[in-house]
Formats: sequence, C-alpha cells, structure tokens
Amino acid sequence: MKKIGFGNTGLQVSAIVQGCMRINRLKEKEAADFIEHAVENGVNFFDHADIYGGGSCEEIFGKTLRMTEIKREDIFLQSKCGIIPGVMFDFSKKHIIDSVDGSLKRLGVEYLDALLLHRPDALVEPEEVAEAFDELEQSGKVRYFGVSNQNPMQMELLKKYVKQPLVANQLQLSAAHSSMIRSGIEVNMMTEGAVNRDGSVLDYCRLHDITIQAWSPFQYGRIEGVFLQNPEFAVLNRKLAEVGERYGMSSTTMAVAWILRHPANMQVLAGTMNSARLNEICKACEITLTRQEWYDIYKAAGNILP
Repeated sequence: MKKIGFGNTGLQVSAIVQGCMRINRLKEKEAADFIEHAVENGVNFFDHADIYGGGSCEEIFGKTLRMTEIKREDIFLQSKCGIIPGVMFDFSKKHIIDSVDGSLKRLGVEYLDALLLHRPDALVEPEEVAEAFDELEQSGKVRYFGVSNQNPMQMELLKKYVKQPLVANQLQLSAAHSSMIRSGIEVNMMTEGAVNRDGSVLDYCRLHDITIQAWSPFQYGRIEGVFLQNPEFAVLNRKLAEVGERYGMSSTTMAVAWILRHPANMQVLAGTMNSARLNEICKACEITLTRQEWYDIYKAAGNILP
C-alpha cells in the first residue's frame, strides 16, 4: 500500500481511503470481515459523515470494528459534519460540536483523527468555527481538521480565524470529471475547459500542503453515473483497457492509478463494499503511469491539449 503524508501533520497514511457511506448495506459479520480485509490490504484510513445512513453507517462501523482484533490506534478515523440533508448547511459552533459528539458515540471511540466541514455553508461565521475547533481540539475529541468541496477563498476565510491547519480537502475527481485539472491546462483559451470553476483549488492545496481526497473516482458529472463500461465513454474505456493490459491490471485499477499518478500526492476514496473490487483499487498503488500514459487517458476522456 502506497503511503502519503497527510497534510502537514507528519503522519503517513494509506493512499486509499475506505469510504463508509454504504457500509449499512452489509450485515454485521460482512461489515466486520470487510473492515478486516481493508486493513489487511494496507488501508488504514476510514472516512465517515454524520449524515451517512442517517448515522447508521457510523453506528454499524463502530459495532463491527469491536468484533475484530483491530486496535483503535492502528487506524485513522475521519468524519464530516455540516449538512442537514434537504434543509440547510450548518457550520455553527453548536452544530459542529453536537455532530462530533454524535459521531463519537455512534463509532464508540473517544476521538476522531480528522473532522472535515462537509460542503460550504453560505452563512458560515468563521469565528464560531474557530471556537468549535478550539474546543474539540482542547478536549481531545478531534486531532486534525479540514474541509470538503471548498475553494481557496473559502479556505482563506476560515484560516483568518481558525488557528488549526486545514490538512485535507475532499474534492470530486476522476478521469471523466477533471475540471480542476482542465482549467490549469487550457489557460488563456476560449474553451469550455478554460473556465476556472474552483479558484485553482488544485494548485492552492499543493501550495499549502493540503491533502486532496478524490471522491467518486469512477463517476462523471454531478454523480450522473459511472464511466467504466459506459458506452458513452467508449474511447476512455478502450484506452483504460489498453493501458491496463500492459500492466496486467483492470480498468478499475487504471482509473485509480491515473489519479494517484498526479504529483499532488492525493488520496483516493473507495466507496465499494466489495472486497474483490477493493483489491483492484488497492493494486493501483503498485504501478506508476508514464507521463504519456497519463495524458493518453486524459485525452481519451474527451479533454484537449492546446
């Protein structure tokens, strides 16, 4: 398993993050076996959110983790807060603290290794976020902090008040959803890809040692579907298969390897609950695409070079 530095913490964590949004679909024994399988494959980083399954995903994970021999200190637990589904976003001090307390109770642990703010809140009062982070850090309930789906100016606003470093930013990225890469290539062009939709967030995160956690690595659009084996992405699928054949790897593996090849040292969020598929995802850590292979896949996804 490839290890990367997590933000500026000095910690080494697995390049593959196991997302737990679907763990409530498994029976308890299945969930325990899957967690053990992930750890055996070198995945030591598990991602949650207070809203996943209405809290049931954290509860099931916590219960089934205790069914294993895995020690709490040997894994990295991250959760997210701030979304009230279908209603609003809430970065108030009370909501952040209450959300963490709820996550800790459901997970059955005393602390989170990381807490991310889950999507931007238009009514954010960064002074309240700072107070919440201070209280959570001082109480030992959260060790590190970050954000999800935020652009550079939103992070700068938080950093004006929050004293803790922002160590991670979860952003959607795949070969078929690569606007934050496209805008950096099609600079100064009158093309669709030249539109800077995220404030150069990729470069910002690299400049400030913020780990990008790429979510939905097989999706396109706004979670419109999976591009693998999708006839609408025939050229991309042929290229993934072609490059994969050189390495004896599947297209799933190559799609992840494409993200890991980027020098930003990103993590990739795996949402699967299938052990065989997780194996394919983890195998991406064993290879490094050549520069031409990376660009070939990029172009096969419909992107252009100036």
